[in-house]
Amino acid sequence: MNTAFISSGSGEIPVLIIFAPTATGKTATVGHLFSDNVPSFFSGKAEIINADSMQVYKGLDIGTAKASSEFLSHLPHHIIDVCSPKDQFGSGDFVRLADLACKEIFSKGKLPVICGGTAFYIKNFIYGLPITPTADEETRKLLQDKIKQVGAKTLYEELKSVDEVSASKIHINDEYRILRALEVFYASGKPLSSFELPSKARTGYKFLTIWLYREREELYSRINKRVLEMFDSGLISEMRALLKQGLTQEHPGLQAIGYKEFFTSGENPYEMLLEHEENSDFTNSDRFLVWVSEIKRQIQRNTRHYAKRQITFFEPLADVFKIDADNFELISQKIKDFTSVYLT
Repeated sequence: MNTAFISSGSGEIPVLIIFAPTATGKTATVGHLFSDNVPSFFSGKAEIINADSMQVYKGLDIGTAKASSEFLSHLPHHIIDVCSPKDQFGSGDFVRLADLACKEIFSKGKLPVICGGTAFYIKNFIYGLPITPTADEETRKLLQDKIKQVGAKTLYEELKSVDEVSASKIHINDEYRILRALEVFYASGKPLSSFELPSKARTGYKFLTIWLYREREELYSRINKRVLEMFDSGLISEMRALLKQGLTQEHPGLQAIGYKEFFTSGENPYEMLLEHEENSDFTNSDRFLVWVSEIKRQIQRNTRHYAKRQITFFEPLADVFKIDADNFELISQKIKDFTSVYLT
């Protein structure tokens, strides 16, 4: 695009936020609206900032429903494939990178569009991060030594006893987040979950927040179908490649829905996937088929539960336009109204 689409005399950056639970169809929606190869008023006039907590990881493509490279070539995305599945990535990382991306996109005269289903990323971006106490080095070392001695599961149980709300949001093997939550409790005597977000939106931005909505039964049906499509697209091969890289269920990336279920379905995934690769007859064996069927069932169930939690977490947010996900006309009109004061 040779000329700017939007600018701001007030110094505020206009940001469109599109929230949608998993499998709602948000990728199709932003493609329909903003891709440079579609006949849309906004074609080529926006760039996407990913707000899906697992699409930040390299190599986690099929299981996270990451957009294809062809799609990304027509609609630039930010905060995708930015770290290894071995690394931690949290709300603070997201807010920092999203701030940089918004400034970069707006400097081109384009509209920054934050799109995803990780509700706490979106909330933290709008309102800022909760102000929590920092643990001293002595406390941090005490906890780090303790987790080495007794393991993550023991400290997870300790966290549950003092902060059940935070524990419910943390994987039992997520050492980083378990330690961080306990650090806050040790430093303040208060659970991490008691520290609330600021009540006012951050300055420097003007937000339009759209919630792409589907009825629950329709959403659950789409989730079940998408999981089957992931397996048809090669999820088993993708998981085998990740394990060959030395990844384990202890690493943050493989604690994601779509991957962790390979470890919880009654078989050793390393043995099963290696045998699947080397022995074609094993692929059709009852043992392998039963195992894969159980993985599919668990992914479908866990994804449905996750979608429900996404909605529950996002519902209290103020100033949100809840629009049927297939109503492109109304979605487009809302965005036109929002951007009209910034048009150049």
